[in-house]
Amino acid sequence: MNIKSSLKPFSLLPLLVGLSLPCYSAWDDFVEFFKEQTPAALGQPSLSQADVVSGLKEALIKGSQSAVTTLGKENGFFAHPKLRIPMPEKLQTVETALRKLKQDKIADEFVLSMNRAAEKAVPKAMSIFSNAIKTMSIDDAYGILQGPDNAATEYLKKTSGSQLQQQFLPIVKQATNNVGVTENYKALIDNLGMMSKLVDIESLDLDEYVTDKAVSGLFDVVANEEKLIRADPAARTTDLLKKVFSSN
Repeated sequence: MNIKSSLKPFSLLPLLVGLSLPCYSAWDDFVEFFKEQTPAALGQPSLSQADVVSGLKEALIKGSQSAVTTLGKENGFFAHPKLRIPMPEKLQTVETALRKLKQDKIADEFVLSMNRAAEKAVPKAMSIFSNAIKTMSIDDAYGILQGPDNAATEYLKKTSGSQLQQQFLPIVKQATNNVGVTENYKALIDNLGMMSKLVDIESLDLDEYVTDKAVSGLFDVVANEEKLIRADPAARTTDLLKKVFSSN
């Protein structure tokens, strides 16, 4: 059987509700399996190997662009209802004390400056995501199709997560100086007076904290976009996405 022979359409739904698949090493077997499992009367265009891989790459690019566009701008993190970067856990007692002392502005400015630093770093992510997406193999595509709603996002985490951390950290370090994180942190501690001795601030690395939150937030947005593409036909904005992810 030629690997370029057409693959009859299949629904992602059975894959996402726990269909247990044997491990096929060749694309031919993969194609034959879905031919056997899929009703012939779905009436969709046939899917080739190239369609499947290109469709998954397109979905990942769409999700990545959405994440970078959403978070890599002013108030991208700070105004986000779920991804706003909060006061570090080790400084929450500091925040509570400041607010009791009517020093809310100091705490608020510190939180704002951390979010601004994350927003500065995010645009760097697109080139890293693009390189990871370009290297997707047939086996990668098969694993994503077989996986859960966030399988494509997990692929990005595996292939680009550590690189994002490495690339973001120096950007965050520079941004923390430019947007006043260090200055606001000093003001935060100085306003506690003797109470600062009760807080373990020596072990806190603010740059790593902001970097971790920035990377985590990016993947959260990518995952949400992936789920939307899988579940909502309106989110499939190109012919290829419609062809690959359509279930009816």
